[in-house]
Amino acid sequence: MDSLEAKFPKYMVYCVFIACIEAFCNGWVIGSPNVPGTVTHICENGLNRVTSKGLPDCLPMNTALWGFAVSSFCVGGLIAALFGGNIQEKYGRRFTMVINNMGFIVGSLLCAVSVHQAMFIIGRILCGLSCGLGSLVVPTYIGEVSTIKGRGTMGSCNQFLVVIGILLSSVIGLPLATVPLWRINYAIPAFPAIIQVLLMPTCVESPRWLVSRSRIEEARQSLQQLRGTCNIDQEFYEIVEGQLGTKSANMLLRDGSSEEKVVKASDDLSLPESSEGGVRPAMSMLEVIRDPVTRRIGFTVLVHHMIQQLSGMNAVMYYSTSIFKIAFDEDFAQIMAIVTTVVNFISTIAAISVIDRFGRRPLLLIAEAGTCIFSVLLVIGYKTNTPGLLVASVFLYVASFAVGIGPIPWLITSEMTPTAAASSVGAASTCINWCMNFLIGQLFPVIFAAIEGWSFLIFAVICLLAFIFTFFTLPETKGRSLESIVRGYEKYRA
Repeated sequence: MDSLEAKFPKYMVYCVFIACIEAFCNGWVIGSPNVPGTVTHICENGLNRVTSKGLPDCLPMNTALWGFAVSSFCVGGLIAALFGGNIQEKYGRRFTMVINNMGFIVGSLLCAVSVHQAMFIIGRILCGLSCGLGSLVVPTYIGEVSTIKGRGTMGSCNQFLVVIGILLSSVIGLPLATVPLWRINYAIPAFPAIIQVLLMPTCVESPRWLVSRSRIEEARQSLQQLRGTCNIDQEFYEIVEGQLGTKSANMLLRDGSSEEKVVKASDDLSLPESSEGGVRPAMSMLEVIRDPVTRRIGFTVLVHHMIQQLSGMNAVMYYSTSIFKIAFDEDFAQIMAIVTTVVNFISTIAAISVIDRFGRRPLLLIAEAGTCIFSVLLVIGYKTNTPGLLVASVFLYVASFAVGIGPIPWLITSEMTPTAAASSVGAASTCINWCMNFLIGQLFPVIFAAIEGWSFLIFAVICLLAFIFTFFTLPETKGRSLESIVRGYEKYRA
């Protein structure tokens, strides 16, 4: 079988799964303050060491400080995103994922043993560093090692593990929402992070990155290991051609038996050669902006990352308990918040099962239309004080987000961006994603306190504009190689 027809070679699935451990930690960091949040910063004894002689019962914070503590991990994510592109470009995807776990390990344990509010916030920021760098390197790695036919499913696994992390942090957080067990909830991400450090060396490096470093033979071996017994000649040729150009790739990969087939299959390829006939160097953000092709690709990717956060999903996940308190008592509101994460989990499974069948573009349009409609219905449920409509709107909003807006921006970042521009575009996209994440985390409590359920009208308008933008700018990437997608933008070079 040709590797271009393969879907899920076993070793490739293994590498993707190990890489996605980071996403689980990311999800846990996002969801961990939701259920045990109150007992973390509000308890009877405050900083007094009553339950445990060594550690305070809790870390007293007012609403504003707690809001910053919850969203402070976004600061770490933003910092890591600014420098992450250079790190993954210099040291490779695999090694970057290994060192990325240090933030989870140190930050989680620091949160767990905090004796002062500042220690807790610093721990959250350290976890955020790993969340930010991981959000960049893991989707990049998955996109570069996955088969064309299985890339959608594999790319969605990243978001799936984030959702699992959020879900389990809420479920496990419920019995841990007591003094002093709340500390265990914040320590948990350290353990899967240690597991990834131990297992990541058993995975191969990205073939595309190896080609970008002129390690051609290693890249071929890596791709062959990922594809098992499949014939990789054509796929490997396209990877090399995408970075060296057609003529250089033909000269480099001429091997007799497969030469005629490979060259014939590439006769219609017209990507520009690198200026020196070798591997194209990594592009800076300024070079990305100057090139009309990468500029348009980068802009499309960047806006979809903004949409992911500004659509309001994290406002729901961070403050779902507060939203349900509009209609229910506190205990039932907590239960409904957990059910919301279950809905998110089930909907993400649905997205994984259909994304390579329906495509990215249709699912994203459905998701944006759904989040717009159900945001409006949520406002109606709030205005008419109809608990059933409020609950249904939240659940359907979350389901709509999960099938498209959640996984697809990360997926198209690696699917659409040329390897030479991948680190710059990925870093910029991750950076803007975390900026918007932090913005929502800081502003939504203020807006919600002022206008409560009416705040979702803002998200409805954003989702409507997102639908229009996606309809006119996003091409379908299902079943297409990276090189084919980039060639589709060549018309903008003229």
